[in-house]
Amino acid sequence: MQAVQRVSTHIDETASRPVVAGTDIKVSQVASEYEHLGMTPDQIVEAHPHLNLADVHAALVYYYDHRDVVSREWHEAETLMATLQARYPSRATGLARVRS
Repeated sequence: MQAVQRVSTHIDETASRPVVAGTDIKVSQVASEYEHLGMTPDQIVEAHPHLNLADVHAALVYYYDHRDVVSREWHEAETLMATLQARYPSRATGLARVRS
């Protein structure tokens, strides 16, 4: 049986990372807000009024169809953040130690 290829006009895969078409909102951001922050699709639309429910649901469909790609993107972002935090420690943290 051949897999069905879903075609969505809501997702732009031509960028370096898939985004909601016509926006700069990454699929991984929508998926993270849903999965990690527990936001509902309606809340995501409230946070990003230029999206509609169809956009959000299309991003979630893309996420569920490409979990490995989106998870890898999340992991790369976490690794980058850890590297930057190690390289550039927070000045606020340093000031707190000096004042203690």
